[in-house]
Amino acid sequence: MIYFTSDTHFGDSRVLRIDRRPFASVAEHDAALVRYWNEVVSPEDEVWHLGDFARGSAAEVETLLSSLNGSKHLVIGNNDGPAAIAAEGWAGVQHYAELTVGGQLLILCHYPFRTWNQMGKKSLNLHGHSHGRLTPMLRQFDVGVDAQGLRPATLEQIITRKRKGRG
Repeated sequence: MIYFTSDTHFGDSRVLRIDRRPFASVAEHDAALVRYWNEVVSPEDEVWHLGDFARGSAAEVETLLSSLNGSKHLVIGNNDGPAAIAAEGWAGVQHYAELTVGGQLLILCHYPFRTWNQMGKKSLNLHGHSHGRLTPMLRQFDVGVDAQGLRPATLEQIITRKRKGRG
């Protein structure tokens, strides 16, 4: 199974205040997000994290990565520092990716696009960065944890959520 997520901001106290995440401390936040991730993602699954993964030293990021299920790809976000980018444990690290899932072309970037490759041929733009606050364009989906119940989601779940008006 392939999952998508973004904007976990592990180790970053700012998300408790700015995004009003319901946790008393960063430690509580991080433990909950690890638990939610591992409830959804199995060790055999693949996860595309679309940026703003974590703050901390390389050792802290590597320990965090090893605690999360699945093969993990990072699409770099504006808050991913050198330690997060260089950490051992990523299956791949890039600023942009194109991926086909179930015959559907996905354009992956931390930032939402106004236009993207093959947009006119019904490709989808998956992004983070906006923390569920941006009104999306047609075929554009915020995969950040703030828009997805703090958990990674499959493409089908992401599309279904939007159809139900929750995204």
